[in-house]
Amino acid sequence: MTDFAGRLATPHEHAFLGDSHERNERRTWLVIAITAMMMVAEITAGSLFGSMALVADGWHMSTHAAAMLIAALAYFYARKNVHNRRFTFGTGKLGDLAGFASAIVLALIALLIGWESLLRFYSPVAINFPQAITVAVIGLAVNLLCAWLLRDDHSHHHHGHAQDHHHDHHHGHDHAGDNNLRAAYLHVLADALTSVLAIIALVLGSLYGWNWMDPAMGIVGGLVIARWSWGLIRDAGGVLLDYVPADVDLPDEIRDAIEGHGDQIVDLHIWTLGPGHRGAIVSIRSLTPQQPSVYREKLAHIHELSHVTVEVELASA
Repeated sequence: MTDFAGRLATPHEHAFLGDSHERNERRTWLVIAITAMMMVAEITAGSLFGSMALVADGWHMSTHAAAMLIAALAYFYARKNVHNRRFTFGTGKLGDLAGFASAIVLALIALLIGWESLLRFYSPVAINFPQAITVAVIGLAVNLLCAWLLRDDHSHHHHGHAQDHHHDHHHGHDHAGDNNLRAAYLHVLADALTSVLAIIALVLGSLYGWNWMDPAMGIVGGLVIARWSWGLIRDAGGVLLDYVPADVDLPDEIRDAIEGHGDQIVDLHIWTLGPGHRGAIVSIRSLTPQQPSVYREKLAHIHELSHVTVEVELASA
């Protein structure tokens, strides 16, 4: 045995990266570059003009840039190790691990925004309105550009090669999605949301002198971001724990395909291997046991099943 997992007679491929892996990876790096430039510009401008809001927004952007770096490095590492046999089911779930970590960062950002807003209720900060509004608008424009780059355009992207990748008809579409991309996207969206709320608060504050609007909007933003974070923690965590969501009808499809004619499934495990790829272990008790390949053939039409292990035993009549 020279190699872990041996040089088997017919080595299985265990590449379970999402269809758009490389495109998403390139776009994430591009967004990091844009965000980093904006962040440096804001911190520099804030220091020059003595605007605390600008400096704060710059550092806020840095936390999002760090979270997106998690996403980019996960894409890179998953791609580099796609043929590493020690990842016994491939590296497809690395994105979910990164998405989970990123969601924790998002939750911390929500807490910090909420805390900062509470402090400002008690000790309001003098706001330089025209300057702060200008920056918020530029920040929003940059975030919307980044959000557009990171959107998960499954529907447009796939039809080009639906023939060779049959992962087009996902059940439970959002679960088959790329949680790594979704995490990066939510960070950009969170930044855009805080910019929008800041613009509303600043405009109302400058028109009517409602300075309490600023911290109030901060708390609203914190709550919305916390909610996004929870959704991502739940979905990415579910993938990491091999949880099959209620709206995935794969177990029923597998049972429909195999059961009958004296064949009965006595044990069934289904889990996610990567975006759009699922694995299954099927234990069958049969009155007339067939070769495993026969049962595999019956499951061949379920395209998101990328790795199937079949176990067959004779049922005592």
